[in-house]
Amino acid sequence: MSRAGDEVTTVAVRVKPGAARARVGGRFDGPYGPALVISVNAPAVDGRATEAARRALAEALEVRPRAVELRAGAASRDKLFHVNGPGATIDVRLRQLRDGSVD
Repeated sequence: MSRAGDEVTTVAVRVKPGAARARVGGRFDGPYGPALVISVNAPAVDGRATEAARRALAEALEVRPRAVELRAGAASRDKLFHVNGPGATIDVRLRQLRDGSVD
């Protein structure tokens, strides 16, 4: 469900399933371009790692989980998500998480 002023932002993600510690941050140059690295505890079985990554991305971008939707890469570590929310805010937060930069 979108609100006035919300935009859809496409986010490239590299998922690391089965990690000892869940973490969102870092950069991976993957097939979709510069991707945000998301490490999750969940195994890469039955979509559990994808769902954990979707929820972790929502939390990191400070949007509701239902605002994050998988668009490509269900069976891959490299995924594309669409995030519905304030575009400028999401872009800034992505740069901070992915590149460690603050404008």
